[in-house]
Amino acid sequence: MRLILFLLKCVVGFLASVGLLVVVLAVVAGMSYQRFAEWRAPTEEVPTSAVLTLDLTDGVSERRAPGPLALASGDGGLPLHEVVATIDAAATDDRIKALAVRLGRGGLGLAQAQELHAAISRFKDAGDKPAFAFAESISGGMGAGSTVHAYLTSAFDRVWMQPSGQLDLLGFRLETPFLRGALAELGITPQLGQREAYKGAANQFNDREMPAPQRENLQRVLDSWLDQVVTAVAEGRGLTEAEVRTALENAPLSAEAAKKAGLIDTVGYRHGMQEAVKKVVGGEAEAVDFALFSNERERPGEDAPKVAVIHGIGAVALAESEFDPAFGNTVMGSDTIAPAIRDALEDDSVKAIVFRVDSPGGSYVASDAIWKAAQAAREADKPFVVSMGNLAASGGYFVSAPANRILASPGTLTGSIGVVTGKFVLADLWPKLSVNIEGVQAGPRADYWSTSRPFNDEEWQHLQDGLDESYGDFVSKVAAGRGMSRKAVREVAQGKVWSGADAEQRGLVDELGGFQAAVQAAKEMAGIPEEKAVRQVLFPEPEDPFRRFLQQALRGRIDSPAARALARLNQKLEPLIDVVGVLEGEQPLRRRLEAPESVQRATPPAE
Repeated sequence: MRLILFLLKCVVGFLASVGLLVVVLAVVAGMSYQRFAEWRAPTEEVPTSAVLTLDLTDGVSERRAPGPLALASGDGGLPLHEVVATIDAAATDDRIKALAVRLGRGGLGLAQAQELHAAISRFKDAGDKPAFAFAESISGGMGAGSTVHAYLTSAFDRVWMQPSGQLDLLGFRLETPFLRGALAELGITPQLGQREAYKGAANQFNDREMPAPQRENLQRVLDSWLDQVVTAVAEGRGLTEAEVRTALENAPLSAEAAKKAGLIDTVGYRHGMQEAVKKVVGGEAEAVDFALFSNERERPGEDAPKVAVIHGIGAVALAESEFDPAFGNTVMGSDTIAPAIRDALEDDSVKAIVFRVDSPGGSYVASDAIWKAAQAAREADKPFVVSMGNLAASGGYFVSAPANRILASPGTLTGSIGVVTGKFVLADLWPKLSVNIEGVQAGPRADYWSTSRPFNDEEWQHLQDGLDESYGDFVSKVAAGRGMSRKAVREVAQGKVWSGADAEQRGLVDELGGFQAAVQAAKEMAGIPEEKAVRQVLFPEPEDPFRRFLQQALRGRIDSPAARALARLNQKLEPLIDVVGVLEGEQPLRRRLEAPESVQRATPPAE
């Protein structure tokens, strides 16, 4: 009874303190969570003759956002792996007669588009089922995104575009701002070291223009991407590669020009496309929403072999993982990923592990912590397969290197085996702002990372030695993981980035393919028959979304004005969180010892 009274007091204090803000948040969370629940459990049934409809104009994401507020934002798009699995299920379902997809805008990387392209091709081949696409326009200033969407249209039997639309099959461009001049004007001096010549992270601060090695490397990546697009569009649209390259030279193309070039089939509005689809598949066929069919499709039972799926998404950090597109928090945290790998290893019901990586890298120490867990997986009698998404570079490649098998899409950006470290010296900036920096210290190198002074010669050499050590460790671990000599690794390292297609030729990945191909590879290695379905289980197990959001907001983990306002209520509401833990069986109550935020900000970098 005393516990219940205490809980009620906390609730009253909560409502009185937060007021309208919390009410609004709760309403939004409730509405979005209900929307999520409705998506997962529609009440309609799939008709016996149906056209599966899929809207990709919000793009795709690597996984479903975990929180109700993230769902309410509409950010992130449909989970790629669910889309692919649903298309594959539709390919063998007699009720589904055709596929109709709306595209043309929305976040979509080349590697993701290649996984979708492969799934649509399997759909068409499985039962001679047609696939149709419609786009109002494939332009709108998306840059390379327009080219990726144009590439995806080549998977379809027929493509419609609105008369006022435009097709921007433009190709790819990578731009880097070189800031040395601006930094000099501001009085900021970069002291950054890197290994080696092709590692471009420091160049944009150290140089005034793109160095020749970096230019050469990036040009190779873009050429590989464009070759992949040209080949696929030519094959899918029944054109020669020369005709596709002519279209590239003449882009942007109006809808009529795109039709004349053979890149689309029909100029018309969406309603006309829908009517045409009915004529092709039969007037009795009904449109069925992707969510409805996805929810109803048959899934493996509890007795099916279990494959653990671990998502490593975002910058690598010494932290817990975050995946919340609504608030911009996407982190591959070593505190989450390393234990997840170990838990999957220790679970006797798990027959294999698939580690999906989509990361630009980040902390070397955090990457090393995940590497150690991945290395333990490699040494265990349990298949450990890496599936690379759009990007698995630097630390993203580091954590992948120990895998028994690595798969990447042709358009994956990977490699970047190199390291960068250093600091920005602000000593010449402060006088311009009439700021005087003074301080005291204990320890001869307590100001090693201070931005108020440059490294001295001895410290700079110390930093260079550390870079050599880290780079050598990186190269050695890649060599051991890939079964290559250190010399062979150094040839493809030096900070170079590669497309998945080029990486496969150089031994950095084992084969080309998406997530489903990685699952099949894991099954093969585990001795599971190809035709036998497996149950894919997320590690770690997803938390209750609203409770996690509440905890993160109160503890200042979400960087938004509303969340920061909530965080100031932490002292009053901490008992509420702890009591919820008691009621859910999390014994005993624990207090946390944390340094004040001002002390945390004063802590020097860990590496």
